[in-house]
Amino acid sequence: MESKYIIKFAHIYSAVFSPFYAPMWAFLWLFAYSYLRLWPWGYKAFILAVVLMFTIVLPRITIEIFRRLNKWTHHQLSHRQHRHMPYFITIASYIACVLIFMQINTALFVRGMIIAMLMVSLVCALVNAWWKVSTHMAGMGGLFGTVIAFSYLFFFNPLMPMCGILILSGIMGTCRMILRQHTLAQVVVGFIIGMVCALTFILFVWI
Repeated sequence: MESKYIIKFAHIYSAVFSPFYAPMWAFLWLFAYSYLRLWPWGYKAFILAVVLMFTIVLPRITIEIFRRLNKWTHHQLSHRQHRHMPYFITIASYIACVLIFMQINTALFVRGMIIAMLMVSLVCALVNAWWKVSTHMAGMGGLFGTVIAFSYLFFFNPLMPMCGILILSGIMGTCRMILRQHTLAQVVVGFIIGMVCALTFILFVWI
């Protein structure tokens, strides 16, 4: 009975902190705890709406249609050999989001955050060609790298949010292994990919 509830919790936790939501969590955190909270509510709502549409709604709907057309279960879709199209759909959605932000001339760090998540997806897709890496942990690593990058750009102490994300990441990695979706190595490598990509490309775009 206890293992049943643990597995249920692992499924719920994986869904709540799905890699699709990583950009949204990052923007919500910035709008709540950085000087960006001073931006007009209308502008923040617009940014969040674009991010919601192109990083969550469109890719999830398209991937679900793709899954149903192939008559795969969610477990079958998670197989390494079946993950190429979901990666392609996610990458295409991120590119569209970046192009829209460029068209409306948003701040560089706003574009940088999406570009960072785009690069996380690209690297994970390349690695997936021969090895299944944890995209859930890549998303958590991306959040961790984002906090470090913005602490450098906006001059704030990142200790508390870093500790919080590390705890959440530890729970996520444990959940993915409980569900037998990934090994410890795949979990750790996924986190490192997300962290390095976020750090590199947020700072690179800003500079």
